[in-house]
Amino acid sequence: MADTNRLQVRLVTPDHILVDQSADAVEVPARNGYLEVLYGHAPLVAVLGPGEIRFHGGEVGERVFSIGRGFVEVLPERVTILADSALRPEEIDAAAAQARLNHGHQIWNEAGDDPEKYKQAEVVIREAESRLESAKGR
Repeated sequence: MADTNRLQVRLVTPDHILVDQSADAVEVPARNGYLEVLYGHAPLVAVLGPGEIRFHGGEVGERVFSIGRGFVEVLPERVTILADSALRPEEIDAAAAQARLNHGHQIWNEAGDDPEKYKQAEVVIREAESRLESAKGR
């Protein structure tokens, strides 16, 4: 049961449920910028891009997860985050993220006249840069 004036938050990946607890606030990387959700927030659904999810207070405490992409559903008393992947900063393999960034740049450089290749490269680059930034903040 949710605490008074606290959000019930759930972070789910295809593999498992990472968080299912109460929090005072949640910050999520919406496609158009970060969004902070507090208890009583208006309902919404948003697409998430690469970035960090930050939980504040409540049972969750102060926790950070780096995600690739996903969706968030916000209700006045509950936030559900569906992410393709989520890692704590200490779980990020910086060398693998750097290799992924290099691969994204390679896709970009070889895209030629193919706009789909540029879109693919942009996604790979944004996700790798986000992971590297999270890893630096350990």
